[in-house]
Amino acid sequence: MNKRSYLLPIILVTSLFFLWAFLHNINPILIPHLKKACQLSDTQSAFIDTAVYLAYFSVALPAGLFMHKYGYKKGILFGLFLYGLGALLFLPAATTRNFTFFLGALFVIAAGATFLETVANPYMAKLGDEKSGARRLNFAQSFNGVGAFLAPILGGKFILSGIEHTPQELRQMAAAGQLNSYLQSEADTVKTPYLVIAAGVLLLLLLFAVSKLPAGENVHENKGQKFSFSVLKIPQVKWAVIAQFFYVGAQVGVGSFFVRFTKQAMDLPEKQAAYWWGYIAMVGFMVGRFVGTFLMKYIRPERLLALYAFINILLLSVAVFAHGNVAVYALMGVPFFMSIMFPTIFALGVKNLGEETKIASSFIIMSIVGGAVFPLLMGRISDASGGNIQLGYIVPIACFVLILFYALRQKIDVGAPKEVIALSH
Repeated sequence: MNKRSYLLPIILVTSLFFLWAFLHNINPILIPHLKKACQLSDTQSAFIDTAVYLAYFSVALPAGLFMHKYGYKKGILFGLFLYGLGALLFLPAATTRNFTFFLGALFVIAAGATFLETVANPYMAKLGDEKSGARRLNFAQSFNGVGAFLAPILGGKFILSGIEHTPQELRQMAAAGQLNSYLQSEADTVKTPYLVIAAGVLLLLLLFAVSKLPAGENVHENKGQKFSFSVLKIPQVKWAVIAQFFYVGAQVGVGSFFVRFTKQAMDLPEKQAAYWWGYIAMVGFMVGRFVGTFLMKYIRPERLLALYAFINILLLSVAVFAHGNVAVYALMGVPFFMSIMFPTIFALGVKNLGEETKIASSFIIMSIVGGAVFPLLMGRISDASGGNIQLGYIVPIACFVLILFYALRQKIDVGAPKEVIALSH
């Protein structure tokens, strides 16, 4: 195919990067919103993250097998179908105000996103000259950053009502028989946004269905490669899996309870907190990627990883033990220093593995199930301490201590290629 014939497929596949970024970064909005609408504890609200990351853990391998058997296009179509179906399920979930229903809908959306992410990264690299694959992947990942930036902003505008009642006011509403009506109105705010999402995904599905997409070379390139747990016996892989498990748990936990944290620390309205997370923290995360890539020209990746982990330990310690604006500002600085961690750990884990690279990559990707575990622990600590979510941020501190240890134990210079730095979670 000539360069022009690749243009439409590249545009369509690039749009997929926005979808899974939106899924991950809308959770800091859904957690406080459904906590209010469904009257949940902090631990219960953390199951929103659990549903999403359990889907990634359980669907990643089936998605890869599906792609190798049926090809890239069918993998994308099935992923979009699941994503759109999950978005539509938000409507009956909101009508019934059933939290379990919401979790099921999120699991379906995340399963679809897992298919899209599993397919889109390798497919983008094959849409054109192999030498320019890294550049195309970096371009596509910029839309991942756009999704991460817009999700909390749009969620704050269209999902969060901005109506916040004290416990005493809620008791008075219950006594007057008005509580259920209020809670239902809160739950209903997700209907229009998720209906729009479903419609957009359906349109994208139709565009993919009618478009002629290149099959991509080597769709079955792993057919003869056996899946084996023996790769975990390789120290660099084993430690990368452990470090990534703790890192993703920290990343998800830091963002998921941000709105709750700001409410406790400085009584910040939920809508304003959502905007702060989008406009400041997520912009910092995106800028951090570019800065980190530049610094790695002069600083070995594992040393920069150690430095950033240490800085985050300090920032989170301030967030936990300080009060008011200082605590919130410290927490908003954390995403900048998280920005390089996922791709750097990934690169350190798969460096020089040869034929074992793809299997090792699968295990490292599966380790993002940490995002299903650590937010629950944060919620449990908060509930056990009388709703003190600030204390729950001790959990990501412990995670970054582990990452610091991981970075310091690296003995050799393992370069992080730019195409890996582009990976985003």
